[in-house]
Amino acid sequence: MSDLFTKEQLQKMDQETLISLLLSMQSRITELSDSVNRLTEQIVAANNYRFGRHTEKYIIPDGQMSVFDFFNEAEAVAQEFPAKPEEELTEEITYKRRKTKGKREADLEGLPVDIIDHEIKEEQLREIFGDKWKTLPDEVYKRLIVIPAEYRVEEHHVKVYASKDPTSEAPIVKAPHPAWLIRNSIASPSLVSHICSEKFVKSNPYNRQEQDLKRNGINIPRANMANWVIICSEQYLSLMYDWLHEQIYKYHVLQADETPVLVTKDGRTAGSKSYMWVYRTGKMYKERQIILYEYQKERKAD
Repeated sequence: MSDLFTKEQLQKMDQETLISLLLSMQSRITELSDSVNRLTEQIVAANNYRFGRHTEKYIIPDGQMSVFDFFNEAEAVAQEFPAKPEEELTEEITYKRRKTKGKREADLEGLPVDIIDHEIKEEQLREIFGDKWKTLPDEVYKRLIVIPAEYRVEEHHVKVYASKDPTSEAPIVKAPHPAWLIRNSIASPSLVSHICSEKFVKSNPYNRQEQDLKRNGINIPRANMANWVIICSEQYLSLMYDWLHEQIYKYHVLQADETPVLVTKDGRTAGSKSYMWVYRTGKMYKERQIILYEYQKERKAD
C-alpha cells in the first residue's frame, strides 16, 4: 500500500513531484476501476446462474426473472425467441412425418384393459331414426390410467389356545401365522422393498420419502427407514454379500469408486472422515483381453 501524504507534505513538494504523483495515482485508479468492473461482471454472472432462468439468453440485473415468468416458463421462452415474420422465411417445409402404425398398441401391450361401453338407449334411437337404424363398428379410444400408490394396514389376529385342565402340562398353542420381517415393527416385505427401490433404484432420499408418506397421511420417520434397511441387509442379505465378495476376486480387473461419507456412530469421534467403496467387475475388459490374446496367438502361428 502506498504512503499517505499530509497536507503540509504536499505543499512542500515541487511541481514535477506533484505531477509524477498525480500520474501514478491516475494509473492506479484506472487499474482499480478495471478490477471493480471485472468483479461486478462476475457477481452478475454468478447471480444470474444461481437465481436467473437457465436459458442461453444472458439476463442482466435489470431483467431478472419475474413471478409471471417463473410460473409460465413456456410463455417466457417463447417471448425470448419470437417467431420470424412470414416474409423472412426462405423455405417452406411441406413434408409431414407419418406415424408408425401399431405403435400405440405396442406401447400399451401387456397392460390390463378395462372395456367401458358407451351406448344410447333404444328409446332415444327410435326418436332419432325411427324404426330403421343399424349399429356400425365401434370407435375405440384408448387412455392410459394411473392409479397412485395404495396403503393398507394388515392386522393379524393370532388365535391362542390353552387347556382348561389346570393339571395339564400342555403348552400354550398359537395358530400358524407368517413370520415377522422385523419383530415388533410395522415394516412389511412390501414396505421395505418399496423403500429400497425408491432409495437405490430411483435415487429418492429418505427425507423425500418421508415427505411423500406424510402427504398420504402416514408418519414414518427417515431414521426408521434407514434402520429397517440396515437390519434387513444384515439379517437377509449378508450371505449374498459374502458370496459376491468371493466372486468379485475371480475377475481380472475391478473398477472402484471412493466416496467420502460422514458416519456418526462407528466408535470414533464426531466428524471423523469415512469412506464408501463401490466395486464393479471388469468382465468386458477381461473378455476383450482374451480375444486380443487369441488374435495375437493366431497371427504368430501364421
